[in-house]
Amino acid sequence: MISKVIFHIIALFFSLFFVTAFAKNNQVIDIAYLTQEKIPPPSFSNVDLFIKNKGIFGAELAISDNNTTGKFTNQQFILKKFIVPVDGNVVDVFTKNIADKFRYVISNLPAESLLKLADMPVAKQMLIFDATTVDDDLRNGQCRGNVLHLLPDRAMRADALGQYMMKKRWTKWFLVIGNTPEDRLFVEAIKRSAKRFNMDIVVEKTWEHSFDARRTAQSDVAVFSQVDDYDVLVVADEQGMFGEYLDYRTWLPRPVIGTQGLVATAWHHTHDQWGATQLQNRFKDLAGRWPEEEDYAAYLAARAIGEAATRTKSNELGPIKAYLLSDQFALQGYKGNPLSFRAWDGQLRQPVLLAAPRSLVAVAPVEGFLHPRTELDTLGFDQPETHCQWKD
Repeated sequence: MISKVIFHIIALFFSLFFVTAFAKNNQVIDIAYLTQEKIPPPSFSNVDLFIKNKGIFGAELAISDNNTTGKFTNQQFILKKFIVPVDGNVVDVFTKNIADKFRYVISNLPAESLLKLADMPVAKQMLIFDATTVDDDLRNGQCRGNVLHLLPDRAMRADALGQYMMKKRWTKWFLVIGNTPEDRLFVEAIKRSAKRFNMDIVVEKTWEHSFDARRTAQSDVAVFSQVDDYDVLVVADEQGMFGEYLDYRTWLPRPVIGTQGLVATAWHHTHDQWGATQLQNRFKDLAGRWPEEEDYAAYLAARAIGEAATRTKSNELGPIKAYLLSDQFALQGYKGNPLSFRAWDGQLRQPVLLAAPRSLVAVAPVEGFLHPRTELDTLGFDQPETHCQWKD
């Protein structure tokens, strides 16, 4: 009996010894997640629930996946979350808690804050993964060499819609424009895509009615949409102030696309192909809701770091960044084609989902659109079109 007890004590000792030795030999990759609380926007529908923690659960799920692989590669991935209050100072939090402590930062911040951080001298020795913005300019004239972008920009989304409209031969567009700066940026992308695919914008009108569209939709939309014949109504309403009320109320029976109706998106809760169902369900088990675009982007950011660290067997910035921007990098994104970063602007090339509210309609690039490198580069700004000059 005593010998058995001694045997178990010795076994436990050696077990603890090897676990401790393994932990000490682990290569640690520290990742910061930085976001700022948002003020809930005005709700125009009872079904529009405000989600205040978009992104965080996606990053946590990816860290779990990274560490599953890390058990076999002696690597440990640690995520540290920094949530700035609404009235807090993002730069201060970054300076005190992240600068000189982390090399990899997942950013869930608007463009202005992102650029402030990227331009700080200390950030030159960091890699920031932008999991929120869709601004074309951040991938062009305002690009930064220490920032990689995970979500499709507006140009990629507009091109995805344009390709599908070309396939359907819906070439005459009625463009309806909202009044916010973001709406005008989306219009720029739509016009670029229309020119690219030889579409004809037959009518262009700005929505100037009351934003309480629920009261005026039946009368205002019908009168507003009495225009020349068109194939499809393209709406630019990124804030969701009126676009939802255009469907089924236009003077002519025509489909709605753009920011409402058929939308171009990085992720959608109806997507169930290429293993997406597994990711959807795992995320829902963790977060208690379906993943949003920002969740998917943060997931990809952390997974990209994990993939690069695994392949390079390093936690150092130099080899990881070089691998991320190389032709060898390929990331599983549950959308068919492997994902990779464009070396000329830091944009993650990826398929774009075309989705209605309750169904996945198509995936772009649409079959038939070819490219000498990859069909994914038929979406957005290709290398000959870029205005990006890396600012390190």
